[in-house]
Order: sequence, then structure tokens, then C-alpha cells
Amino acid sequence: MLIEIIKALLMGVVEGVTEWLPISSTGHMILAEQLIRFDASDAFLSMFRVVIQLGAIMAVVVLFWNKLWPFGLRRGRPVSKPQVWSLWSKVVVATLPVLVISPLDDWMEAKFYNYITVAAMLILYGVLFILVENRGAPARVGRLEQITYREALIIGLWQTLAIIPGTSRSGATIVGGLLLGLSRAAVAEFTFYLAIPVMAGASLLKVVKFALDGQTMTSNETAILVTGCISAFAVSMAAIRFLMGYVKSHDFKFFGVYRIALGAVVLTVAAVTAFG
Repeated sequence: MLIEIIKALLMGVVEGVTEWLPISSTGHMILAEQLIRFDASDAFLSMFRVVIQLGAIMAVVVLFWNKLWPFGLRRGRPVSKPQVWSLWSKVVVATLPVLVISPLDDWMEAKFYNYITVAAMLILYGVLFILVENRGAPARVGRLEQITYREALIIGLWQTLAIIPGTSRSGATIVGGLLLGLSRAAVAEFTFYLAIPVMAGASLLKVVKFALDGQTMTSNETAILVTGCISAFAVSMAAIRFLMGYVKSHDFKFFGVYRIALGAVVLTVAAVTAFG
């Protein structure tokens, strides 16, 4: 059992880092799963890959609570924060496209959760990051509150591309936001907030599907899931702080290069697996 807990801790580290940096959590999970093999059912592992994101979501809620909670106090009286309601309205608008395509999620995972698709998306978006940053275009939108509903919807449309394994939800939304003229800090922070309804909804659907299929978790699987979520939460706290500090003085080209290199590694692993 101790070994399984250590594996869950390691998977939480992978999730916590890769969920927020635009480098594809799926690509890293595929590689990690070659080294970290749980003593658990396939149904549980499919659910675990998604629900572990709840730990990562909680890191966003904790770090940005003051910006996300729409109520406050003024002279001892409760007041509403219009700017927060406006932010949540834009998050809802950006989430609508994901709701439309969400029924395809399981089908996409079944058909495209493989080395070739993941490697192709890693490399494609790596190239896009480099090309977009090389434009050198100045940001039109420097602050989160300047994002319009139209821009929020377009970013939401970019987010739907993350249904393809290896794309990276944060990677797709960041590329889309940069093309719209958002600053790196603004698009990164908006991406964090978009994750809350999207990832929470995906986790809920996975749990419901798991239960409706008549699956149950063993005590070991429950311990694995809880440990993974806690680990993902702790590591996400550090990863989010790192990214928000990083984008103040750096561009995203490093992540583009990293994605291309990781795509090459994924293809190498695929070749070794197929012919080794």
C-alpha cells in the first residue's frame, strides 16, 4: 500500500505542475504512466486522471479567493463586488463552447488518447507558441477587467481544442489570448479561472459515469485518489505562483521549445514500445 501512495504522490506532482504550465498534462501523464503503474482497475484509472484535477482547482480558489469571491464587507456591512460578477460572467461565456462539445470527451479519449496524437499536438502548439511570440505584437489588453465578452467567447472556443489529447487546456487558451492581444499575465490568470468550472464539471461527470457503470472504489483506490488530489493541490500552489511571476519578465517561447522536445520524446517512447 505504501508503494501505491508514493505513486499517487508522484502523479499529483505531475498533475500539479503540468495542469497550469502550458506543456500538456496529458502528454506527461502518458509518459508517467509508463513508469508509474497502479494496482487498480482501468475504470478507476480513467476516472483518477480527471478527478485528480480537483486538487489543482482548489489551489486556484485558495490563491485567488479575494478576486473570485463576489461578496465583501464595507463598514461592517455585506456588499456585492460588481467587478467580480463581471469576471464570472465572462468565465461563463468562455465555458459555453466547452459545454457544447463535452459529450464528445469520452469518444475523443477512446480514439485519440495515444502517443501519435499527443506528440503531434505537443509539437504543433510548441511551434505556435514560438510563432506567436516572435510576432512581437504589443498587448492591447493589459488587465483582466479589460477582457470583453467577445474576447472571452473566442478564448472559450480555443479552449475546446483541448479536447484533443496533448493540446493542453492552458496552452490552447494562452495561444488564443495572445493572438487576441491579451498580455501574458492577463491571459494566464484568465486561464486559471476558466479551469474552475471546466475541470470541476469534467470531474463530476467522470465520477457520475464511474458510479452509473456500477463501479466502486476499493479502500486502496480511495487512498490513491485522496493522496493524488492533496499532492496536486500542494504542487499547484507553487506552479501557479511560478507562472504568474515568470510571465512578468519572460515570454512563452521556452514552453514552445519544451513542448517540441517532449513531443519528440513521446514519439521515441512510442517507437520503443512498438518495436522494443
